[in-house]
Amino acid sequence: MSVGASSPDGNGQVSRVIRIGTRQSQLARIQTDSVADKLKELYSDVRLEIIGMTTTGDKILDTALSKIGEKSLFTKELENALERNEVDLVVHSLKDLPTTLPPGFTIGAVLKRENPHDAVVLHPKHKGKTLETLPENSVIGTSSLRRAAQLKKRFPHLDFKDIRGNLNTRLRKLDEKDDFAAIILAAAGLKRMGWENRISQILDPEDCMYAVGQGALAIEVRARDEDILEMVSVLHDPDTVLRCIAERAFLRQLEGGCSVPVAVHTQVKDSQLHLTGAVYSLDGSDSLKETMQTSISAAAQKSPEGVDELLQRVGVTASKISGEAQDRAERLGIDLADLLLSKGAKEILTVARKLNDAR
Repeated sequence: MSVGASSPDGNGQVSRVIRIGTRQSQLARIQTDSVADKLKELYSDVRLEIIGMTTTGDKILDTALSKIGEKSLFTKELENALERNEVDLVVHSLKDLPTTLPPGFTIGAVLKRENPHDAVVLHPKHKGKTLETLPENSVIGTSSLRRAAQLKKRFPHLDFKDIRGNLNTRLRKLDEKDDFAAIILAAAGLKRMGWENRISQILDPEDCMYAVGQGALAIEVRARDEDILEMVSVLHDPDTVLRCIAERAFLRQLEGGCSVPVAVHTQVKDSQLHLTGAVYSLDGSDSLKETMQTSISAAAQKSPEGVDELLQRVGVTASKISGEAQDRAERLGIDLADLLLSKGAKEILTVARKLNDAR
């Protein structure tokens, strides 16, 4: 078990230092600061140090994410630091974390989800318009195959092109040039940056379902650091945990990733977890979409499970949330994926992957 170093505070008292790893981008720092603030409220005797790092995904800005072929684009360097005991926990956007984590790591907390939907940000000259009312052949920027596949089918009069960079960079590319009429971004990121006023339209699930884990923050820790796991576990949001376990199980069973268009929509209603999942061809012309649900009424009950790597569900350790509810959420994702696979999802995804590799 590794713990942060100890350090005397201003009163000569020894306080524990917990080191938090994060990406360097402004959004990543805002997200990490929000987690640090929550931990400070809960543990006043702990001193937090935030350590910023640059990841592979941050460095490669001239290639579409789906073309790079690296599963841990935004997580590898952070996990390396975790493995070397240089940091004690890492804050991620959950959608960046692969459904299978490296051995020895686990997601110790999934925080309450922000709005998971996608948002349209228009070029200032198109103010007041929507995707539907933009002129024919308007160019829409998105680095996501998932977004492009759904929106191409829904709005065939629009053209879609890759746009890379962090939020600041993409907004600058939109505003300072005439290359794009609009860009599609996660609403959660815009809200966390304080840029809600730039959102022209929130896309509902009929227009564009979201990515697995989108809108949720995750804290990754070493699986055997029981004290760190215990510390962060209080940040788990039960509904978000169950929704994201179902989504991640769905994606893992499909063997999907950022190189194929897979989308989800989940909600908890009347003790039922509803999961809609879909796969698409690159142009959106071929797709499969189904919905299933399961009872999670046991979600509020505390589980007697201890910390055990074997009790991870798609990389998540949530020992204070009912194990039965988690099992049902995971089974829901697997069953929905199997249903789509039985209807031809593997063929759609195989073709999409090959076409993407050939682009």
